[in-house]
Amino acid sequence: MDTKSHAARALDPFDRAILRIIQRDNKTPQRAIAEAVNLSAAAVQRRIAAMEIAGVIVSNVAIVDPASVSLTITSIVEVFLRDERSTTVDVAKALFRSAPEVQQCYYVTGGTSFVLIVVTRDMRTYEAVTRRLFSENDLVKSFRTLVALDRVKTETSVVIE
Repeated sequence: MDTKSHAARALDPFDRAILRIIQRDNKTPQRAIAEAVNLSAAAVQRRIAAMEIAGVIVSNVAIVDPASVSLTITSIVEVFLRDERSTTVDVAKALFRSAPEVQQCYYVTGGTSFVLIVVTRDMRTYEAVTRRLFSENDLVKSFRTLVALDRVKTETSVVIE
């Protein structure tokens, strides 16, 4: 992820209203956003561009239903590193960031080093991923897998008040 300064741009009520709309659907026409927030389309365009430059808006993506592309196994994985030295953590972050099967990765506190969301086609593929990322990785002391039975909520937006 890009490391732009998030503190450089204070969000006003117009920015927050725009963010609420584009988090629901970033293809909403700017004239519709403008009408909803009581600004001109040009002002909305300038504000969105400024929020992108400031790093408030990190990216614009399409969210794909994993089942529609045959990714049927969703696993939540707790990873326990051998140590928490910065070099160990940085190497692990880079490895997990580069693994296409890892949808999300969180460096956490509380005894666990990382929590990952891993999506694969089947259990055979998942086993290969665990070997590559965890079992054969000298940085990893152990890992624990929770297999999701159902994707009840996978919200991608941030609550903006």
